[in-house]
Formats: sequence, C-alpha cells, structure tokens
Amino acid sequence: MNNDVSENPRTLGETVTAEIRRKLVEGELVPGQRLSEAALSESLDISRNTLREAFRVLTQEGLLKHEPNRGVFVSVPDMASIIEIYRARRFVECQALAQAYPKHPAVKRMREAVNAAQRSAKELDWGAVGTANMAFHAAIVELADSQRLNTFYRHLSAELRLVFGLLNDAEFLHAPYIDMNAAILEHLEACRPHDAAKALDAYLVQSERTILAAYARRGS
Repeated sequence: MNNDVSENPRTLGETVTAEIRRKLVEGELVPGQRLSEAALSESLDISRNTLREAFRVLTQEGLLKHEPNRGVFVSVPDMASIIEIYRARRFVECQALAQAYPKHPAVKRMREAVNAAQRSAKELDWGAVGTANMAFHAAIVELADSQRLNTFYRHLSAELRLVFGLLNDAEFLHAPYIDMNAAILEHLEACRPHDAAKALDAYLVQSERTILAAYARRGS
C-alpha cells in the first residue's frame, strides 16, 4: 500500500524531511549534488509527491536549491552564509554552556561524542570524527532545555555540514577540535560553566577563521 495513504501525510513528510536532513548532517549528501527523485523515492519507499514536499521544506531552509528544468541540488554555501552560521553558533552555544547545569543529561551525550571522536581519530575515520563533533555541539544546545533551539540547531548543523563538505578535507577541519571539545567538557564537569563558555567562544572564533581561510583558498 502506498505510504501516503497508509500513514498520516504530515507525519510521513516530516519523517522524510528529517531523514534527508540527517543525510546532509552526516555528510552522505554533498554540496552541488543533484538529487534524483526516482532514486530517493525508491530508497526511502515513498511517493514522489511526499519527496517533493520534503524538498520544498528543505529548500525554504536553504539546504536545497531548485533549478528550473534541471532539478533539485544540494545547496553550495557562500562566505556570507558561513559568517552568519558562526554568529548564530556563538550566540546559542556559548549562552547554553555558560548557564549549564553540570549534571544535565546532555553532559553525558557530550562525553559520548568526545569518546566517539577519539576512537574514530585512531581509526583515521575523519568523517566519523566530524559526525561526532556535530553531536557534541548539538548536546551543548540541549543544555538550554529548549526544543525550539534544538530544532533551530538541527537546521544550522545541516548547513554547517554542507560547509565542511564543500571544503572536502575532514582531517584538517576536525582533528584540531577533538582535544578542544574534551577541554570544554572538562571545564563543565568540574562545575566551571563560564570557563567552558569562554573556551568555546575562542574555539568558534578559531574554527570560523579556519573555515573562511580554507574557503578563500578554494576560490583562488
């Protein structure tokens, strides 16, 4: 039976949208990639109408781009987008960390993400390091106990991963921040949230400069 009939269309559409967004966050879809309706609808076992609705939502979020007579493509971030993403990250993440409760359940997820990144680095799986890094920062946002912020950050994370995919050097982008994440977590676990937030702010400034410099080299 067609999934659009057997399930609530809105719930199914949201599920499909979330799954495509996950593929973006985890680097399975890369900037500039053309998305095949036929292949995606078959792999997700959904109708093309449901897929098109997901495409529409993700296009509004800036993650996809529709080009008339050509199809739907994964968006290619520009320098202005990178600056805006990092401005939002500093505002949201640093505030969440500064006001965090060290025994919050999200701290455990931060620890799990740090451990996962360290394991993946030993295996030289830099893509997995990047995914663990995204999980670490998502857990920081969870410290704020705001579902709206969590949703906002999921969208932001997908845009950020597009930036990483555009630069295409996962080791260069993620390796320096494994120890920084661990240090931020140690501050928080030691009941020093303001020190953790200060370290995160410096981290994000360095990360933004690194990304922008790499982006500029790419265009030269």
